[in-house]
Amino acid sequence: MTDVDSRAGGVLALLTGRSQTLAVAESLTGGLLAAEITAVPGASRAFRGSVTAYATALKRDVLDVDGALLEERGAVDAEVALQMARGVRTALGADWGLATTGVAGPEPQDGQPVGTVYVAVVGPTAAAVVEKLQLERSRSGDRAGETGEEAGERVRAGIRTESVRGALELLYKELIENAGGQDREQAGGNGCLQP
Repeated sequence: MTDVDSRAGGVLALLTGRSQTLAVAESLTGGLLAAEITAVPGASRAFRGSVTAYATALKRDVLDVDGALLEERGAVDAEVALQMARGVRTALGADWGLATTGVAGPEPQDGQPVGTVYVAVVGPTAAAVVEKLQLERSRSGDRAGETGEEAGERVRAGIRTESVRGALELLYKELIENAGGQDREQAGGNGCLQP
């Protein structure tokens, strides 16, 4: 079991324990994040589904990302990631929305270098957070006998995998932090839980 597998399992355990649900919006990861989550037995107890909005127009039309924002900044942007997470949360009726957008390569996009990734989480309360990941941008460490195309594919695959890991880590962290907030909201004036 990899650390990504265990993090997906941890996320689902937290969600299931709270009777909460998750929806995912993916761009550069192209379904890898949803695949990682659904590889966990029992994922259907918490996972509602996903939208792979690879095309920029789908981010606008399906996930309700502001069209002017997309025109101005492109799809690789912190606010776009947040709007994707909000949009999928609403569209699929989930408690939590998780989103990925970025540049896996082989070429830069929207003025952003390869390896620029944004992951975002929007939760049931005011919880909304985005994180910028700056992943491998060069082809350093090329393997012996590897062609430039093979190196590019390896780098691209690595960026996509690390994006999944980063998204799951961010969600896990937010779920842990949100748990404390939920406990405080339920506590009475004397710190005792209220019925």
